[in-house]
Amino acid sequence: MTEVLGRTRDEGISGHLGHYRARDGSAGAPVRIDFDGPHVSLVVGKRGYGKSYTLGVLVEELADAKGVAPVVADPMGAFTTFGGVSGFEVVSEPRVSADALPPRAWCDLLGLDHERPTGSLVWRAATESNTLAGMNDFVSNAEANSATCRAARNHLALAESWDIFSPDGLTAEQCVEPESGIVLDCSGYDESAMNAVVRAVAEDLYRVRIAESVRKLPWLVVDEAHAFFGGVAAPALRTIVTRGRRPGVSLVAATQRPAVLPEVAVSQSDLLVAHRLTSRNDRDALANARPAYMQGSFTDRMPETPGSAVVVDDATESVHAVRIRKRRVEHGGGSPSASNVCSGETNSPVTELRKG
Repeated sequence: MTEVLGRTRDEGISGHLGHYRARDGSAGAPVRIDFDGPHVSLVVGKRGYGKSYTLGVLVEELADAKGVAPVVADPMGAFTTFGGVSGFEVVSEPRVSADALPPRAWCDLLGLDHERPTGSLVWRAATESNTLAGMNDFVSNAEANSATCRAARNHLALAESWDIFSPDGLTAEQCVEPESGIVLDCSGYDESAMNAVVRAVAEDLYRVRIAESVRKLPWLVVDEAHAFFGGVAAPALRTIVTRGRRPGVSLVAATQRPAVLPEVAVSQSDLLVAHRLTSRNDRDALANARPAYMQGSFTDRMPETPGSAVVVDDATESVHAVRIRKRRVEHGGGSPSASNVCSGETNSPVTELRKG
């Protein structure tokens, strides 16, 4: 019998996650994961134990599922290999429109206090203009003292230097349009720039589903999630975590550092896939948010080998020991080695499931 995690009903769309992990390490019955309804999923694990690898498995399964649209925020370039998958689109250095960010977000993005003169001016520019060029024009023509205008122009020049804002920027409709899914390759951006992209895309995905202007259910997949929950993208991600269920917007967040995520991101996850963690703070963060039905501690259940995971399923209030299946698409999250450089090889000779 195949177990489907994340739901209590018998029917619906799902994806193959792996197999149950027997005590002797052998593979047991197949395990699938529900894609039919919206979820907040969290994938955690220290480097090298399968976190990003598992994220890739979920993206593969979402790409094959009908009625859903995986949108992958890729800060490390680990998912660009999906460019070889039929119907999957990889967007290098994605751009968004300036008005995709609300005025308050512009102040947060540029490190400005919206109650101070410079922040207030940028806020008004973002309110009155829908392009970065228009914001600059507004500031240049504003009735404000020269020092305030100059400071505002300097901050907008910083945003312009990121080269991420365009009147023809990516929309939510374009994100869900590809047949199999889309990867937003932000690996060339610094943290502020990629946060701006994810903030704009996340808010737009939520908006179009509230308006029901797209039929597919978006699954926003975010690797290195701590970088986004700690940046300007955080409010949009929190909205999906706390209010995404009704419009049907799902979030899959992966991180090596669950301790630095906001408590709501951990406690509101109805599917938690935990690979090996050794940091006491990270273990404590999961333990403090663990449900009452989980007997024992994460320390007792924490897997020891790459590719093994403990899955906490809040829908059925159950805990499962799982071995993640092998990837079909080449994993792009491995690390180079000096021995490979010397031998002329291009791939690291490590076990596939250690590449996360």
